[in-house]
Amino acid sequence: MYDDLKGKVALVTGGGRDIGQAIARKLAESGVAVAVNYRSSAKEAEATVAAIVERGGRAVAIQADVTRAAEVERLVAETAGALGDPIHILVNNAGGLLARKKVAEMDEAFWDAVMAVNLKSVFLATRAILPRMADGGVIVNLSSLAARDGGGGGSVAYAASKGAVLTMTRGLAKELSPRGVRVNCVSPGLINTTFHDTFTPDAVRKNVAGKTAAGREGESADVANAVVFLASEASAYINGESVEINGGLYFT
Repeated sequence: MYDDLKGKVALVTGGGRDIGQAIARKLAESGVAVAVNYRSSAKEAEATVAAIVERGGRAVAIQADVTRAAEVERLVAETAGALGDPIHILVNNAGGLLARKKVAEMDEAFWDAVMAVNLKSVFLATRAILPRMADGGVIVNLSSLAARDGGGGGSVAYAASKGAVLTMTRGLAKELSPRGVRVNCVSPGLINTTFHDTFTPDAVRKNVAGKTAAGREGESADVANAVVFLASEASAYINGESVEINGGLYFT
């Protein structure tokens, strides 16, 4: 727990399940009021909110497609209306692979969809929240190990989008420094989530996990712990950086 976070307000995009859920719950443990955004995972988002409230925290689930500007503007307004203004923390967690496709197999619509969910969403949420963000606020983006190593088979579009998130993080850290807003990102490797349940065969997961220095897959809590650290004053002199969370699979 980080005492300096108590009483602050956070918005977590894609917060209903897996890594987003873990981030929302971990922030709440430190006394943060959390808006749990979701697009289609209503049941999971409501369960996340219920778990937070049951422990005495404040949380609300808000549906919005973060690839659409008008919906993002509404999401931010509803967050402030429900939990308070200003907003102190934004976690740009929403994202996805969508499908494994080689470049020759992609059409323009697929490329655009991957860029929208992973990169455009970061732009839209950041732009929408800045007028309501407190000076000295924090933005934490979700990049990926794929930004460093190009990703697994059929993930060129995903890797490219996450590489752009990494670069955008650095640019935002400079741009927002006059307001004291810090911007960092985390770059998870193989994490035990629905993402890999859907897109990565068990044999591949076992092989990759065996190659990590940690000898295992990561868990959502491993990522959430790093995000909450970056949101707290414990990381006050960290800005424009990526925390690599891959168990020692890849060193930068």
